[in-house]
Amino acid sequence: MYEIVVALPEETAVALNTSLVAMGEEVRLAAAVKLFELGRLSSGAAATLAGMPRTVFLAKLADYGVSTFNLTEAELAEDLTNA
Repeated sequence: MYEIVVALPEETAVALNTSLVAMGEEVRLAAAVKLFELGRLSSGAAATLAGMPRTVFLAKLADYGVSTFNLTEAELAEDLTNA
């Protein structure tokens, strides 16, 4: 497991108005969603990065305006292999 430290400006912490733990979870989820949207991670790998089951991750994509089924045939085959 790798650990990445992200420095957030105080204004960001104030704007998010949440605990440090919740902030970390939100940043992880946002990164996972974006990497999935860009096609850099499969839905399974993105869910692992976000720290949640794949089904929950797929359900959360709508909160970020990301289509759940915007996958190529190769990506669908890879997801089926990883299921």
